Amino acid sequence: MTEAIRGEDGRLRCPWGLSTPDYVEYHDTEWGKPVHGDTALYERLALEAFQSGLSWITILRRREGFRRAFDGFDPVKVAAYGDADVARLLADEGIIRNRAKILATIANARALLALDGTTLDALIWSHAPDPAPTAPKSLSDVPAVTPESTALAKSLKRHGFRFVGPTTAYAMMQACGLVNDHFTDCFAR
Repeated sequence: MTEAIRGEDGRLRCPWGLSTPDYVEYHDTEWGKPVHGDTALYERLALEAFQSGLSWITILRRREGFRRAFDGFDPVKVAAYGDADVARLLADEGIIRNRAKILATIANARALLALDGTTLDALIWSHAPDPAPTAPKSLSDVPAVTPESTALAKSLKRHGFRFVGPTTAYAMMQACGLVNDHFTDCFAR
């Protein structure tokens, strides 16, 4: 895949954005658009962690299940989860039932609430590259890890966040608009 592809509606899109109707909607309306606010960014961080080792479509199709299971990703509510909540989540077929990822999501809510003198929004956005990278022309131009994503992962870990390696951090940076990896000729760019 070396360039954007024309969809049925005539719009040029990144090739991955045409594989399913769910991806078309996500590509066109969300991916790469700036996301702000601690709750919204906490949700994205959690979903990216759950995606690790799986395809994004699996997470995207279960997003509403995740939102229900994790109280809308309200960090105050999730930080208060105990053993009964973990057991409930491990039995919930609407999410990915992975103990390590569930525990990381709870720990990350606690880490978010423990941030002293900053917000998750400020912490994440302080790692946006400056200047913005050149627009990719093909998938081979899109990195999996960057110096900024490595620095973001290290910073999050220093603050007690879990399941946030450089690759997960970069995927979140893409999804939340810190970088714009839409192809040069993609209409969403």
